[in-house]
Amino acid sequence: MTSGEGHGVGSHTDCAVVIAEVWTLLDGECTDDSRDRLQRHLEDCPACLRHYGVEERVKALIAVKGSGEKAPEYLVERVRLQISQTTIIRRG
Repeated sequence: MTSGEGHGVGSHTDCAVVIAEVWTLLDGECTDDSRDRLQRHLEDCPACLRHYGVEERVKALIAVKGSGEKAPEYLVERVRLQISQTTIIRRG
């Protein structure tokens, strides 16, 4: 995923940014400009495209395996408590 490994244009930093933002693209949470930039990079960089494909398959697997299952109530409460404690600590 360096400039010499996957494509002739760009740099390792470009690849690192794309990899860091892959989930925003997969989840449809990026802006139109960001989506276009990420897709252009993926078209030009086979290494990043492979990584994107792996992440896409992971997301699909999670959707299939996790569908219909609900977290146990004790776990939901534990997560809520952790979130509230973290929020309080950061605001304090």
